[in-house]
Amino acid sequence: MMILVAGPYRSGTGDDPALLRANVDAMNDAAVGLFRAGHLPVTGEALALPLIERAGSAAVGDPVFDEIFHPISARLLARCDAVLRIGGPSTGADEMVAQARTEGKPVYTSVTDIPAP
Repeated sequence: MMILVAGPYRSGTGDDPALLRANVDAMNDAAVGLFRAGHLPVTGEALALPLIERAGSAAVGDPVFDEIFHPISARLLARCDAVLRIGGPSTGADEMVAQARTEGKPVYTSVTDIPAP
């Protein structure tokens, strides 16, 4: 399955670059587990952050950031088979979970709960 890893990016970070990076690392660590289990993991951050930079964003949360960050994840999820929700509180990740449920897609909270391919 192609599975979107959804977790906190900005939540609880105060936009501190080191904490943002730690959140991306946590999502990427989960993605490695999915890959090793035979799935195709994706994160919105992997697609959004390079585009945000190229589009001229000056800071996390500026208009260019907001134009791309959440919308790209929503578009990506429309093509995914499921969501893996990780980490703590996150409005954006919770929105991805809600979208997945609306679209009838499974939502998992652990790699070990996901059926083998």
